[in-house]
Amino acid sequence: MSSKTSRGTVERLLPSFSPVRAVAEDGVPLAAPEGYELPADALLVDAFRRMVVGRRFDAQATVLTRQGRLAVYPSSRGQEACQIASALALREEDWLFPTYRDSVALLARGLDPVEILTLLRGEWHCGYDPAAWRTAPQCTPLATQTVHAVGLADALRRRGRGGVVLALVGDGGTSEGDFHEALNFAGVLGAPVVFLVQNNGYAISVPLARQSAAPALAFKGVGYGVASEQVDGNDLVATLAVVASAVRRARAGGGPFLVEAHTYRVEAHTNADDATRYRAEEEVARWRAADPLARLERYLRGRGLLADGDVAAAEEEAERVAGGMRERLGGEMAGDPLEMFRHVFAEPTPQLAEQQALLAAELAADAEGGGR
Repeated sequence: MSSKTSRGTVERLLPSFSPVRAVAEDGVPLAAPEGYELPADALLVDAFRRMVVGRRFDAQATVLTRQGRLAVYPSSRGQEACQIASALALREEDWLFPTYRDSVALLARGLDPVEILTLLRGEWHCGYDPAAWRTAPQCTPLATQTVHAVGLADALRRRGRGGVVLALVGDGGTSEGDFHEALNFAGVLGAPVVFLVQNNGYAISVPLARQSAAPALAFKGVGYGVASEQVDGNDLVATLAVVASAVRRARAGGGPFLVEAHTYRVEAHTNADDATRYRAEEEVARWRAADPLARLERYLRGRGLLADGDVAAAEEEAERVAGGMRERLGGEMAGDPLEMFRHVFAEPTPQLAEQQALLAAELAADAEGGGR
């Protein structure tokens, strides 16, 4: 292969040198990003509605955690554009591989709010049927789901199913070996998988500068032969355009694609985290001003696509969702503690059987003693 051809191949893999944008922070349209088709107006209006509902879901889940109704909740406030875009870019037959922070993406995909929160409540391993929704269980270990996503994508390709897999991952996950193995695996196989990195600036308390010296995380794709792009993750219009383009490319046989979305986690890592210990309020305030929901609303209003009635209807729907969450998650769990031992192995190991017997004995003694 000539050096000229090699340079051309590399250039096709490289992302833009600055994040793709379509809408400024104040909602004013920018020049259409070259090489990308902007989403249809009706889809953007629907995306706004989903963002309103998603933000209210997120706020209600946070309150339920403070009330002790959820064991933990990792808020995605500020990252709604990434979450909604990932759901809207997929078809029903496609698969989504989410992380623990992607509850709003699951909501946008149509899943029941209570089933989404079952894991975070500590009630069951996964509250929804992954096969029925073509949505993998929310993954807590960083980046392990990316390898699974590639495997499923290659299986779909081999069987001629035509589906695409989208794997969500955070910037912290890109520091894990699984992420690099997944990129290499995807590049070699040409699997129809899209990796969407939500770069919110922190891996819990570790800032991006302590994780990577790359000019952008999107540049990690070229080392594995994976085409890539970076986008303003608080710009729903641009994010949806880029992710949808990557999905179409993968569906047409173009192979894997890596998208880095620059966004921000406005709230703490989880309810157990004190974010004031590692970031300044001035930084948070700057990102609040770049709020993806407010930006999209100003953009749609400016184009005459959104009126007060539309906003009110979206907010009413959001309140209905929040009310349903309070009603259905307000009571105590009625789960069986011994369920944690079921479905681990087809034939329980002696160690597992011993642990199960020990817990059963303790529960029996507790019941006999009246719970004292």
